[in-house]
Amino acid sequence: MKAVWYERKGAPHEVLGVGEMPDPHPGAGQVRVKVVVSGLNPSDTKGRGGWRGRTAMDYARVIPGQDGAGVIDEVGPGVDAKRVGERVWIYEAQQHGSAFGTSAEFAIVPAERAVVLPPGIDFDTGAALGVPALTAHNALFKDGGIQGKTVLVWGAAGAVGQAAVMFARWAGARVIAVVSTPLAAEVAKTSGADVVIDRKCEDVVARVKEVSGGAGVDRVIDVWFGANVEADLAVLKLNGAVASYSVGGPEEFMQFPFSRYMSKGITLHTIYVYGMSREAHWAAVRDTTAALRAGVYRPRIGARFPLARAADAHAAQDDGSVTGKIVIDIGKA
Repeated sequence: MKAVWYERKGAPHEVLGVGEMPDPHPGAGQVRVKVVVSGLNPSDTKGRGGWRGRTAMDYARVIPGQDGAGVIDEVGPGVDAKRVGERVWIYEAQQHGSAFGTSAEFAIVPAERAVVLPPGIDFDTGAALGVPALTAHNALFKDGGIQGKTVLVWGAAGAVGQAAVMFARWAGARVIAVVSTPLAAEVAKTSGADVVIDRKCEDVVARVKEVSGGAGVDRVIDVWFGANVEADLAVLKLNGAVASYSVGGPEEFMQFPFSRYMSKGITLHTIYVYGMSREAHWAAVRDTTAALRAGVYRPRIGARFPLARAADAHAAQDDGSVTGKIVIDIGKA
């Protein structure tokens, strides 16, 4: 099979190679997916780049890629043979003991991580689920339902942010989206945001208080908690909650106003998709499928690259130049 891999960590054009590897075959409880589209995430490029000094290799060779979509073409012992031919989306392919992800013609995953794509949902959409959908779902519903509540989403046009907007709107919440470019504003609006705030030309706290009639918000979904810790405190209602899946800058320099958060009864959730419980994964998969069937989950594909240009895709993910999900074309169904 054709694949992209690295055998040491570093910059994408220095360490990523493209070539042939033996075709893999599934073991007990596993399926093999013929990958059509692979989805790229920050965790994929951070793993390759040695983020925060983590330069040691866990495996001699790593094929990156947690997310993807394709067709099951082989099953291992214990898996119903009727699954062969299913169109599926994949999550966490290169996790929990596996060195090989979705940046290859074939991916081996536990059967439960190959989720059936509803009719009419294309492979691009399938490849854009995984990390963004599971992260956003866990962040939004950590404290239960959100119907009738007001949710603030920072970075609302990013892959996770857009997912959070779509899920929140689907679940009956009022959504305030914070963005930083005109394109991001348009993405947030079309995703279902009720109010869009451009943080570069508007005072986010003042605007939130204005549009909420001074009440504030029930929940915050944050992609840059280190920079927004004071703003989140200012806009949250008593007993509100903030769920953050990224601190943003260097966390060792972040000052956290614990007493003021405590005095408002604010709950802080840190969201790490790879540490979610099995039950949380299943709940997210269930609701993602429901949102897809309802036609309300439409992730934006921001850029696409052929497999041979995977290094360019990684570079684009690293520099933050793309609005939406980056995908890599692998093959045909």
